[in-house]
Amino acid sequence: MPHPTLLPRRPNPYICLFRTPGARAFTLANLVARLPMGMFGVSAVIMIAGARGSYGLAGAVTATGLAATALVAPWTARLVDRHGQARIAVPATAVAVLGSLSLLLCVRFGAPDWTLFASYAATATTPNTGGMSRARWAHLHRGPSPLDAAALHTANSFEQAADELCFMVGPVAAAFLCSALFPEAGTLVGAVLLMTGVLLFAAQRTTEPPASPRTAGSNSPVRARGFAPLLAVFLATGAVFGALEITTIAYADGLGHRSAAGAVLALQAAGSCAAGLAYGAARPAHDVAGRLVGCVGAMSLLMWLPLLTARSGGPLPLLAAALLCAGAATAPTMVTAMTLVQRLTPPGQLNEGMTLAVTAILGGIAAGSAVGGQVVERAGPGAGYAVPVCAAALALVVSAAGRGRYAAPPR
Repeated sequence: MPHPTLLPRRPNPYICLFRTPGARAFTLANLVARLPMGMFGVSAVIMIAGARGSYGLAGAVTATGLAATALVAPWTARLVDRHGQARIAVPATAVAVLGSLSLLLCVRFGAPDWTLFASYAATATTPNTGGMSRARWAHLHRGPSPLDAAALHTANSFEQAADELCFMVGPVAAAFLCSALFPEAGTLVGAVLLMTGVLLFAAQRTTEPPASPRTAGSNSPVRARGFAPLLAVFLATGAVFGALEITTIAYADGLGHRSAAGAVLALQAAGSCAAGLAYGAARPAHDVAGRLVGCVGAMSLLMWLPLLTARSGGPLPLLAAALLCAGAATAPTMVTAMTLVQRLTPPGQLNEGMTLAVTAILGGIAAGSAVGGQVVERAGPGAGYAVPVCAAALALVVSAAGRGRYAAPPR
């Protein structure tokens, strides 16, 4: 038996992944395009509230944009699938950027309130940049071999970690720009980054999936076997995120440290980012449906940590540690669920399928925020952490009940 030190070491899966021709170019361009996703909401709130003196108006404007995105994004993704990423993403991004610039000008020059709603709603045409990147990885590693499955697992893990990183760095960058330069700086810089990143991404034509014109009888991915219950898992997981955010802000505010809430939430995202990268380096089990149930089960257990900490009146640093640990299960859950989306979505509809998943997450975030806010108002900040516990438990029940439907063999 060879000495342990002489055994060949397993190559780093991320190094192997980015040896794929063209992968580094489209990934870097996509990261530039994706960073503004974490900037626009914070920038709009700071800009509108500073100019109009109303957080209520700022919240209503951003909520309108979220609702418009939920309606428009799947249609944009369907066009991307039918006509190709470069052909649709660039003009769709241009419309969204014009909406952001219109919002900036309307706020700057005191236009009526309705113009803010109309301008921000126009940003709903922003393409799902993360979904387009995942679609490229699926196109490059679409073979049935275990090596392709492992590479796609690593790619999905990297993409989830990139999402977490952008939503950690984006709000901080937006707040800094708006305070250090001028209130509109966050929106302006975000618009420039988005347009630049999408142009660079669209220019990488060698890795772009081919367009898949659809026949008149084509169905929505929602009708694919197992897809609807999988969307329910995304919806419940989104509720976990939304409830955690509003409850943490309320808890920090109750302790007199509201300004520290962002840093505490960033720790939760950091835990998720680190766990996602570690998960991507591990060898994935072949039973993806079973992996999903296991990941959601771990998330359900870990969500008890912030609840128990808050109910015991723990200080903010202790709550931050609890959220750091709780975040360790969210990225593996999202990675595994996105892998199932790629397996269950019919050929030629991958962007639409992944955008529907993102839309479900956004709907869950809105619902979790609303329910979490009501619980905080009626029972106190500590009780608010019961909402993500219940949402995670619901996700576990749905994922376990739908396991047989997810387990269809990959195409």
